[in-house]
Amino acid sequence: MTQSQVLVFSILAAMLVLFLWGRLRHDVVAFAALMACVVTGLVPAADAFDGFAHPAVITVACVLILSRGLHDTGAVDWLARRVMPRAAGRLTSMAALLGIGTVLSGFMNNVGAMALLMPIAIQMSHRLDLTPGQVLMPLAFGTIMGGMTTLIGTPPNLIVSSFRNDAGFGHFAMFDFAPVGVAVALAGVAFIFLLGWRLVPAREASGGESFDPGAYVTEVRIPPKSKAIGLTLRQFENEIEDTDASIIGLLRNHVRMMAPHGGRRIKENDILVLEAEVEALAEALAVFDIKLEEKGSAGGDASADGVADTSDSGTDDGAEQRRKSSLPARLERLRPGLRTGANDHTDRPRNGDDIVLRELAVLPGSAIVGQSATELGLRTRFELNMLAVSREGRPPQTRLRSLKLKSGDLLLMHGPSEALFEFVKETGCVPLGERALHMPDARLAFISVAILLGAIAIVTAGLLPAAAAFALGVLATMVLRTVPLRKIYMTIDWPVIVLLAALIPIAGAMEATGAADILARFMVDAIARGNAIVALGVIMVKTMFLSDLMNNAATAAVLCPIAIGIAANLGVNPDSFLMAVAIGASCAFLTPIGHQNATLILGPGGFRFGDYWRLGLPLEILVVAISIPILLIVWPL
Repeated sequence: MTQSQVLVFSILAAMLVLFLWGRLRHDVVAFAALMACVVTGLVPAADAFDGFAHPAVITVACVLILSRGLHDTGAVDWLARRVMPRAAGRLTSMAALLGIGTVLSGFMNNVGAMALLMPIAIQMSHRLDLTPGQVLMPLAFGTIMGGMTTLIGTPPNLIVSSFRNDAGFGHFAMFDFAPVGVAVALAGVAFIFLLGWRLVPAREASGGESFDPGAYVTEVRIPPKSKAIGLTLRQFENEIEDTDASIIGLLRNHVRMMAPHGGRRIKENDILVLEAEVEALAEALAVFDIKLEEKGSAGGDASADGVADTSDSGTDDGAEQRRKSSLPARLERLRPGLRTGANDHTDRPRNGDDIVLRELAVLPGSAIVGQSATELGLRTRFELNMLAVSREGRPPQTRLRSLKLKSGDLLLMHGPSEALFEFVKETGCVPLGERALHMPDARLAFISVAILLGAIAIVTAGLLPAAAAFALGVLATMVLRTVPLRKIYMTIDWPVIVLLAALIPIAGAMEATGAADILARFMVDAIARGNAIVALGVIMVKTMFLSDLMNNAATAAVLCPIAIGIAANLGVNPDSFLMAVAIGASCAFLTPIGHQNATLILGPGGFRFGDYWRLGLPLEILVVAISIPILLIVWPL
C-alpha cells in the first residue's frame, strides 16, 4: 500500500473507533477526521468544505424545513385524527398506526414523523392495555422502513444517489427506491403488527408515575436573624450545593413565584419551596438554622397553597418522620392556587392556574443534548423547573441540576404552560402529554402540503434536480410563512449537516487514493470469492452491522465508494450494490444508537440497550431475505 492509502485507512479506523466509543458527537468526529485529511494532504485545503455545497447536504436541509412546515401547521395531526381508529382492537390499531407512520416517513423526515406520532402511540397503548414501549418500538421501526421508500425519506438515500451521480451514472429518481423499499416496508410492517410487537419487552414506561428520584418538595420559612437573609437565591443554592437540595419556588407576602430568578434576595419570613431528599433536607436546614414550615402557620396554609405535605416540625427530627409520597402526587398539589406577583421586574406575571406538569422526550440532535439544567438557564430563560429525569427507564445516579442530558432522556418539567410551549419550540423536545402545544391552521396546512407535493412533482418530472426543487419549496415556505422565518435555521439538524459535509470529502479521498478499491477487492476475493450474489449479501449485512453501531448516514457515506468498487471489480451493475447500501443503512434495528428514531423511544419506552435485538434481529433477517431476491429482479446484476 502507498503512504496515502495507509494514512486514509488510519484516519478511517480512528474515526470508526470514535464513532463506536460514543463519547464524542458524530459530527465532531467526522469534522476532526476531515481536518486530519486536510493536514495530511489527502484532501486539498481548497476542497475541504465543498461538502457543505453538495446537493445531498442541501436536499437534507431543505427536507427538514419542509417537514417542519407539515408539523407546525398541523397537517399531520389532521391526517392522524382521521386515519387512526378510535375504538378498534390491537391488530387494527397497530396496523393503522404503522401504516400512517410508514407512509409519512416516505415523504417527510422520518424522525419528524416519529416525533409527531409518539403522543398518539402512547395514548393508544393505554387504550389497548399495552405498555408504551410495545407500541413505540413497532412505530419506530415502521417509520425507519418507510424512509427507505423514496429519495427524500432518509439521508442515506440521498447520499447513495449523490455517489451514483459522482460515479457518472446520474442521480436516482424520486421513486427508484420504491420497488425494493415498498416491498421490504410492507413485509416488515406486516411482520411487526401480526407478530413482532409481541417480541417487544413489556417494560413499564418512564412516565409520570415512575418519576420518583427520592426527593421531597416542601416549604421552609426563613426565621429572623437567619444567615440566609440578604443572600440571593443563587448564593443560597451555592451554600447548600453539597446537600443536593434546590429551590423550586418562593412564597412572599402570600404571593407565590415558581422558578424565581436567581438574583432575588431572601428576606425574613420568606417561604422557600425546596426539593431535596430527606437526609439532604435536614442538612440544608441546619446550614442556615431554618425549619420546615408548619401547616396553617403564618404565611399561609401549606395544603391550601397547593404545596406538598410537610411533617410536624415541632420536633428536631421532623424531616426524618415525613411520610414519603410519590412525586406526581406531591406536585399535583402544587398546581391549584399558585399565584405569581408582579412586584419584581425579574419575574414575568403568570396565571397561577396555568402551572402544569409535562413529560418531554429529548430528541436526538436537540439543542439541549450535552447541557445541564444549570447551563440551560431553565429558570432565568424559561421560568421552568426540571423535577426529574429518567434515562433508559431509570432515574440517573447523579445530581439533577448538573446532569448532562442525552438523546432519549425523559424529562418531567414543571412551570407555566406558556413557558413550556416556548421551551418545546426552541429545543425541539417532544411533549408526551396532550397535544395542545400548537394550534393547527387549516389554510397553512393545505399550503405546506401543496409545497411539498409540488417539490416532489418537479423532481419526479425531471424539471429540476432534487436540491434545486426542494430549495424552491423552502423559498415558498419562507414567503408564505408556513414556517416562521425565525425558525427556519433552527429547524435544520446542524449536526447531521456537518456530519454529511465532512464525510463527503473523506469518501472522495478514499476513492482518489485507491483505498476504496483495496477494500472492495478484499471483500470480493477473500469473502465473496468472486460470487456477485454473495458479495451483494455481504455488503448489505456489513452496512446493517455498521449502522447498528454508528450513524446510518455516516455508514452510507463510508460504504458507497466500497460498493461501487466491488461492482467494478466484478463487472456487474453498481446500482444493485448501491441499493443494498441504502437498504442496509436504513435497517438498523439491533441497538438504540443506529437510528435517531430508535434513540428517541429509549426513555419513553423504558427500554434498555439490550432490548432492541428481540424484535430487531428477526426483522433484519427478514429484510435481507426479502430484499436480495427483489434487488436481483429490479436491479439485475
